[in-house]
Amino acid sequence: MTTAPTAPGRLGEAIEPALIQRYLAELDSWLRTRKDELDELDRAALAAGRGEEVASDMSLTLAMWQAIHDRYQLVFATWDGGRVLQQERERISALIWGRLDGASGMPGGLAVSLPEACRLNDALTGQLRTKLALAHDATEQVARIRELRAQLERIRDQVGLEPATTRDKSVNTLAGLMARLEQVSDRAERGADVGGMLGPIEIEATTFERDLIVGNARRRDARSKVISARELRADLEAREQAVEKLAAQCVATVDTAPRYAVPDVEALGPVPVTPDEIDDYLQRLDRVSQALEFAQHKYADALAQHTDLVALLDAYVAKARAQGVADSPDLVESERQARAVLARTPAPMSVAQQLVATYQTWLQKETAQ
Repeated sequence: MTTAPTAPGRLGEAIEPALIQRYLAELDSWLRTRKDELDELDRAALAAGRGEEVASDMSLTLAMWQAIHDRYQLVFATWDGGRVLQQERERISALIWGRLDGASGMPGGLAVSLPEACRLNDALTGQLRTKLALAHDATEQVARIRELRAQLERIRDQVGLEPATTRDKSVNTLAGLMARLEQVSDRAERGADVGGMLGPIEIEATTFERDLIVGNARRRDARSKVISARELRADLEAREQAVEKLAAQCVATVDTAPRYAVPDVEALGPVPVTPDEIDDYLQRLDRVSQALEFAQHKYADALAQHTDLVALLDAYVAKARAQGVADSPDLVESERQARAVLARTPAPMSVAQQLVATYQTWLQKETAQ
């Protein structure tokens, strides 16, 4: 099972461009691989007649994946191909290390950062895989032991964030898991089949890691509604800038582009500090968050249509080459016209769709001869 990449920087820091670029590439790869893993688990559950048994866990894991994917889109839009000054790099830091709020699909309004959400998704996916017990051979056992070691190291870091009143208990739990894993590892090195012993440790470690992440997030959120409002507002400000950049990219790329207003977070005014005002302010923040999410999805979908149309034309051209008809004058001219229109800024999508369809029609005619 793949694990989420390590996020660079920290909140309030202008992250170095090279680190942002590497993280985006690694996060994109992780998102794609994780989606494939979840699809595999879903198919396995249905094939085994256990779809209802894992439905709630699967829904939660997919919702969290979607929230992470949405935040990746905003970071990628702010990155803008590397055209980032200090201000943009600080916004990216806020998008990575700020909170993912409930309006973005996080369960129960859970306030976690992007790296925490990724680790939590890793833990939930591991729990699903363990429940379904997809593999048990010796090679898989070695991989599972290695993944458990990595998970326990993540847990060690998380334990360090526990308050003094509960840290000793968490340390003892971690020590117990590590001791049991060492015993299993020793047996595996001697050639024993330890598949049945790994399952319980994996489940306990996943539950423990999940509880630590959730507990830490809830402690942060419970400090004060004012602190929570300030965190959410800071995140919304970063998201507002990212959605504005995404909207600008969409308007410059496709015609006709969606036209949705991006909410102005500044218009909400400063965060109030009185108990009778803070609840109403939090509700207004949540409405702005939902509006930002709606606008983000509309602009991202419009950009995706352009990307998909280019990919469709590429596929048709590849088929024409495979059939040995790509040099046909009609196909060459049809491709030239389609690519010319798709390369416009903005590209008239209705015309581009017709031209790609025209290329497909010529291809069908040439291959039918």
